This record gives sequence, C-alpha cells and structure tokens, in this order.
Amino acid sequence: MIKLTIDGKKIIAKEDQTILEAAIENGIYIPNLCYHPNLRPIGGCRLCIVEIKGMKGFPISCYIKVAEGLIVKTDTKKLQQLRQNLIWLILSNYPKDIPLSSQLRKVVDYIGVENILLRYVNTSRDLPIFSDEPLFVRDLNRCILCGRCVRVCQEVRGVGAIGLINRGIETFVGTGNTSSLKDNECKFCRACVEVCPSGALTDKEEIKEDEREEKLIPCKSNCPAGTDIPRYVRLIAEGRFQDSIEVIRQKFPFSHTLGLVCHHPCEEGCSRSEINEPISIRELKRFVAEKDTREWKNKIKIGKNTGKKVAIIGSGPSGLTAAWFLKIKGHDVTVFDMLTEPGGMLKAGIPDYRLPPEVLKKEINDITDVGVKIECNKKIDSIDKLFKKGFNAIYLALGAPKGIKMGIDGEDNPKVLDGITTLKNISFKEKVDIKGFVGVIGGGNVAIDVARSSLRIGAKKVIVIYRRTKAEMPAYKHEIEDAIDEGVEIMYLTNPLKIIPKNDKLKVQCIKMELGEPDESGRRRPIQVKGSEFFIELDRLIIAIGQKSEVPESFDIKTDKKGNIIVDEKNLSTFTEGVFAGGDLVNGPASVIEAVQHGRIAASSIDKYLGGDGLIEQKFIPDEVENPYFGREEGFADRKRANNKKLPIEKRKTGFSQVEFCFTEKDAVLEAERCLRCQLRLCLEKPPLPPKIK
Repeated sequence: MIKLTIDGKKIIAKEDQTILEAAIENGIYIPNLCYHPNLRPIGGCRLCIVEIKGMKGFPISCYIKVAEGLIVKTDTKKLQQLRQNLIWLILSNYPKDIPLSSQLRKVVDYIGVENILLRYVNTSRDLPIFSDEPLFVRDLNRCILCGRCVRVCQEVRGVGAIGLINRGIETFVGTGNTSSLKDNECKFCRACVEVCPSGALTDKEEIKEDEREEKLIPCKSNCPAGTDIPRYVRLIAEGRFQDSIEVIRQKFPFSHTLGLVCHHPCEEGCSRSEINEPISIRELKRFVAEKDTREWKNKIKIGKNTGKKVAIIGSGPSGLTAAWFLKIKGHDVTVFDMLTEPGGMLKAGIPDYRLPPEVLKKEINDITDVGVKIECNKKIDSIDKLFKKGFNAIYLALGAPKGIKMGIDGEDNPKVLDGITTLKNISFKEKVDIKGFVGVIGGGNVAIDVARSSLRIGAKKVIVIYRRTKAEMPAYKHEIEDAIDEGVEIMYLTNPLKIIPKNDKLKVQCIKMELGEPDESGRRRPIQVKGSEFFIELDRLIIAIGQKSEVPESFDIKTDKKGNIIVDEKNLSTFTEGVFAGGDLVNGPASVIEAVQHGRIAASSIDKYLGGDGLIEQKFIPDEVENPYFGREEGFADRKRANNKKLPIEKRKTGFSQVEFCFTEKDAVLEAERCLRCQLRLCLEKPPLPPKIK
C-alpha cells in the first residue's frame, strides 16, 4: 500500500492506482471527461491536471501512478484557470445547448466557466446526425473526441465498429468509409452510448435513471414473471443447456409448458427486433426444457414443516404454481379441482397439438413429487368448511371457465355450442357434436383453437366469423396463420344478428361491419353497415367470444361488475381474512404466464401471512460475472431468426399430433448467439461525477 497526501488529506492507495483513481476512491473529486473506470486512461481531455510537489508543469492525474510520499494539489487557482481554458477549447465547436443530464454539463457547471463563455461564439462543424440507424442516435456535432466510445467498442467489447476518422481538426468518430453501423459489424450493445459523456450518442427512447433496467432489458421487464431471459439465452449460446433450464426453473414449475404456449411478450420488447427480427425466446425455452436432465430435482431444498395448511381451489397454472412454491417453503398444500384431471385451462382449454398431454403431466408430476396433494373431482362450495378442516389460508384460482353468450335470438339451440366447453370435451375425450360446415364466432385464441380442433374431429369446413379485421384479432398471430394454412377460413368485419333453426341446420343472419373510433380496449369499435345483412347456412355454430369466472355465492367473496374477485393488487389478498385470489379469477381471461405470476405473488403473500419471509425462489446455479467481450462477427446484424419446422399440413388434420417441432441443438445455439446482450450495458461502471454544487 502507498501513502500519499492529496489536498492536505493523508490517504492510502493501492500500488497500481493512478492519482485520479486514488483520489476518487477517497472521496476527492478531480474534473475529468475522457476517463472511465472500465477503460485504460489516455489523458485526452487533460481536465484532470494536478500540481505535484517537486514535479514541473501540470501532470494529468489519470496517467501518473501513485508513489510513496507524493503531495498532490487538485484545486488551486492556477488549475481552475487552466481547466476553464480547456473547457473553452472543448466547447469551441459544441452546440450551445449542453444536455442537462450529461456528464459534460455537470463538469462545465462545476468548473464554472460563465465568464469565459461570454466570449464564446459557436462555430459548429455542421457534421451529420445519424438518426435512421437502430436503437440510438449519433450527433457528431456534440462529440468532444474524448474517445470513450471508440475505446469501449475496441477494448471492452472487441468489436471495433467505430474509430477516429481523419486527423487534426477534421477528426471525427465514425465508421470506415462512412458505412452504416450494420455494415461495419456493430453489435448494437450500446456500450458506446453508456460511456458517452457529451450527448453525442443517445438512446432513441429517453431513459430515466430509475427505469434503466426496465427500458434497457425489455425482454425481462416484459415478462410478467421477470424471468432472467438474458442469462438463460446466453447460457444456451455457450452450450450450457442444463444451466439455462435451471435459471428458468427458479421462476416457475412450468418451463416446458410455457416453452410451448406462452404468448412471449418478451419477444415483443426484444431490442433485436429494431435491427431485423426478435430473438426466438420462447422456442429457446422449449429447447432447454426438452433437453432437461432433471438435475435440478436433486438441488431442491424443501423447508422444514411449518405445521401450516394451505388449500388451493383450482389446479390451473396459477394454483399449481402457488402450490409448488408454498410446499417448498414447508407448508402442507392441498389442491382441489372439480375436473377429473388436474391442469385447469392448460388441460381443458389448450389443444393437444399445442400442448401435448405428456408434457403437462410431467410438469404436474414434478409438483406432486415435492409433496403437493391434488384432489380431483372435488367441487368446493364453502370456504368456511375448509377453515374448519384446519386450513390456515386459502388461495382461490378457479380461472374463467364459463363461456360468454352473445345475447342474440336462437343461441340456445342445441346445435349452438360453447367454445371453451367444446375444447374441454375434446381434451377429455368426451362426445363432441361437430360435423359438416362449422362456424366459429370470435377472434381470440379459443376461437382459433376450436376452429382448428373442429377440422381434426370431423368438420368438413370451418369458418371463423370476426367483427373486426385481422389486425385487431387478439389471437396469437402465428396461430392465426397456422389456422389459415390448415384450411380455416376467416370472414372479417362480420357479426351475427340471430340464429334461425332450419331442418338439421342453422341459418345465421349476419351483418357487415366497419371500424369506427377506438373503444376501451384500444381497438377500433366495430359499427354495423346498414342494409348489409346476409345469411350463412351452417351445420353447427360455436360461440367463442370470451370467458368469465364463476364464483360460488356461498364463498361470500367481493367481486366486481364482471364477476372477478376484488383483491389487493400487491398481495392478492381478498377482503376475507386468510383468503387470497389470483389468475383469471381476478384478471379475467389472460395469458398462462400472467396466471403463473399471480401464483408466484400468492405464494409469497401467503407465506408471509403464515409467518414466513415470502422469499420463494431457490437458486439452482450460482451467480457469475459475465464476460463483457464479444469479438467482431461478420454479418451479425443481418443474421436471420431461426424458425422451427412444422408438421406437414396434410398430416395435421388426421389427429392432434404436435404441430411445431423443437429446435435442433445447432439452431438453438445460433439463435441464442443473435442476442444483443443488452444486460452488459448495465455492468459498465459509472464515471466519477462532480459533487453537487450547493
């Protein structure tokens, strides 16, 4: 260790430190702009000049190493004057408006150059502003040639997409031959934006300090369960498939299921989509789930028995997720379900060609393997009875299993079927009255699923009747395309008015629609076109316009106008002591991952209610420092998204075999390597900033 004195303060520094680093570590600020803690010093801005006893001139502190007995001054009048002159030179070609949040503005305000700047006349270099490239803007007029962006790209990332072009006063930061960033193999990690002190490089979307992680890692923040997507994608790229699945398993027990049916909001936020196409995140999850060796089962640590009992009503994704985490916390958990098999809407509402029953069964077995008890064919009609049986807390996760009617004449005809009931009957191998020409009313996932399923169980022709256009359909886009490929026809901007029985058929009167102003859903409101009525003759009509929950009155639980249970959004507690509720029962029909997240919240809240700490996750692999080095790769920006292969169309209608095939190992690794690794930007250290001026 080295002893020295800075501004009269005796300090101890590490042997390899520079004077600037030693000062910063000991709370002494020295102005700087080109210095960054992740980069080697170059002394370009010279603002960190100091006076050292016995040394001539004004050495730069970011370059001079500490030495025993040095006496250093950082804030003399002469240094202040020199720094003002240096700032004047830095700003001589800079636009007048320095961004308020920039390090440059803070340094300028700290040094105090108001008097000098009275003589300052802007002589802008009139350099180009690159605003049409992905993710960030390059305004070369604001560049102060500190070189931090060039160095982080070359030294830390190993890409070298940008450099200092020309010499002397004509120097600017750019790409070779002024090619685009994409053509110069930029990987769009935005480390350059992170280290830029002057506002020359800025994100296209303004990012506030308290929302940095949310905005910079949108895949993770878009996931309702907060899955560490960047980490598990990176692990796949490194060929560490089992580690990847174990990262996912920390968050929920349905990794394989979600790899097949999640609506992947993570991909909607993926920054890679601004370059060409998003990472195929869901398919990567499925890939590692299918590669899973189940090693994590030996790593589970089930808590000591707490003596507390939890009843969960409903064995869908929300109820079973809560059961998994509560059992691991040491509570005794029993799940009750009125159906003959567990799984809730995963079993009853998702066709086998999307979610094979063996996949769901495997993951439910994982839940019972840790000691969760599931009782099927068990309808619960009283909360009080459960409490009297010794249960200390109850989680209501009944879902939204009841179809919504249209309220039109003739819909009570036995040839008019309910969409969600039809899917349940198909899944449970019960009799389904489907034949001939089938019409399906609706535009959501249930409508598309029941249309595709109808073709598989004997319908000759299926037409989906939807009152808006394809752009407004809430069903997953790839499912709509698959339905069309399989022969399902879709009649857009059409709505039924009434249903008239005709011999063994149905005569359905419809009317054409047009779109008006947006309604409360944000979609344009469908409006009837006067005089456009027409008839369709069908053998069967299936109504799939939505679902609702059905809470027994005997529960005596507060609900809203839609019949959904009212809860505290933070902890999912109801207004009844010891009773919690979540999933579709609270949200209305939503996604599987949203139901899973409610199960997680419920488990944490119930654990706290029962005296626990509410910390439900277990790590199966330790945290590790990620290598920030990328290396240069030809054609990185243009690498196409991997798409999984599908069962040939002619083979799909003969049964419920899985339609989409899994990635090969090669495809999975190549797809994971397309990731921009946005998370690494947050690993860069912050540059030292001036103390706030009082």
